[in-house]
Amino acid sequence: MTDLVDRARGALHAQPFSVLLGTELMHVGADELTLRLLVRDELKQQHGFVHGGVISYLADNALTFAGALALGPRVVTGEYKINYLRPAIGGTLMARARVIHAGRQQATCQCSVFVMEDGGERLVAIAQGTINRMVDNGDNNGHSA
Repeated sequence: MTDLVDRARGALHAQPFSVLLGTELMHVGADELTLRLLVRDELKQQHGFVHGGVISYLADNALTFAGALALGPRVVTGEYKINYLRPAIGGTLMARARVIHAGRQQATCQCSVFVMEDGGERLVAIAQGTINRMVDNGDNNGHSA
């Protein structure tokens, strides 16, 4: 399991955008993982809420990393859908993703994004996506985890 955690942490640190935002890998299990992102003013939109793009990024990345647990490290997001349930204002965002079903070439994953504040957590978004194993044909649409 330590090798898996090290590879996942290495993949996260190899993503310049994730490094820019300060995303951290908090937990890796056999078919689930958790990413964390501290909320700061630069991540908010004009109403003081965490920008939807930030929440979407975190869900997408967690979904893709979860898919990599089932399919191996060379994966891309094929598609995903997100539902925003309530705004996040401060605290820490936690994205918990897990594999729902995996075949040889793709995995279906789900992610719940929570905001942790005042000692509790509130669900702010849910997402579901299809993660595809990359093939070596030169067509690398999407992004990899």
